[in-house]
Amino acid sequence: MKEVLSDIDQWRAEDEAPIALATVIETWGSAPRKVGAKMAVRPDGAMVGSVSGGCVEGAVVEAAQETLANGRPQLLEFGVADETAWEVGLACGGHIKIWVEPLNTAVYPFIQQLITNEQAGACVTILTGPDELVGRQMAFDADGRSVGNLGVKALEEAARAAVQQTNHSQRVELTVDSGQLTVDKVAAFVDVYRPSPTLVMVGGVHIAVALTSIAKTLGYRTILVDPRRAFGSQTRFPHVDQLIQAWPEQAFSQIELTGDTAVALLTHDPKIDDPALHVVLNSHAFYIGALGSRKTHAKRKQRLVAAGFDAATIDRIHAPIGLGIGADNPEEIALAVMAEIVKAYRGT
Repeated sequence: MKEVLSDIDQWRAEDEAPIALATVIETWGSAPRKVGAKMAVRPDGAMVGSVSGGCVEGAVVEAAQETLANGRPQLLEFGVADETAWEVGLACGGHIKIWVEPLNTAVYPFIQQLITNEQAGACVTILTGPDELVGRQMAFDADGRSVGNLGVKALEEAARAAVQQTNHSQRVELTVDSGQLTVDKVAAFVDVYRPSPTLVMVGGVHIAVALTSIAKTLGYRTILVDPRRAFGSQTRFPHVDQLIQAWPEQAFSQIELTGDTAVALLTHDPKIDDPALHVVLNSHAFYIGALGSRKTHAKRKQRLVAAGFDAATIDRIHAPIGLGIGADNPEEIALAVMAEIVKAYRGT
């Protein structure tokens, strides 16, 4: 949703023309866009975003215009075995399902605020079931607050439970056993919104200069921590989102370490790296990496054991840091580090 948010807001500010939203809800094989990818369409055919990298956009725009005309959502399916898929350009392989619906103007402001404020949340859309429920939406934030409705209380409770158990956008089956529906299961799409991931770099070394640029290109919020003003200066890091010139204990009291946070320790200095590790190893950070050779890391592990950390906790550290790509200069090391962070973030 983030990729189309600003355009939707601009369209809504310009006039009251309805907007259709197309969302990839399932993929197989080599589909070019992932589940959750979005495209927004106006009645005149203007579009933003992408659901296939160009393969089926034309067909989706036509379907979106039809949905805007009759107000009914629809499910589109394209695959290499379908003649239609070849006609629209999906000859590269793969199979995708795309849900097309009118933008829900009652739920959208809630979602817009979640994304704008970098807050976690999710939106549940009913895909199949009784006709009067198909297309209904309900959005939730991380604290359980919600807007919208699914028409049946038991269904809303099932949706709330599904959101709590889902950490990525996906199609789910909502089981309803209260007798309030004529069916036991309803298909729904849970669209998960996560804050932009954050990369915390400890140590304003040359690698961090390049790493900041790469991370920002990939949409990460960047934070640089270094008590040494010659290293952690605004002059060296004019492009970093937040610069904290403090020792790790003080610096990390100003940083929220969540499941969307990566931490890279780059100083080679135990006086800085070790106190940082004492904080981040007990956090929810999805990635912790530390610069240094295997010999350096072996000594680091000994110090952590002496400090009371168990083997499983210490094994959270990626060291030597970065994927093994044969990097031999700061820029290549930064690339290797960022690649390893992305790998961890995507769970591959």
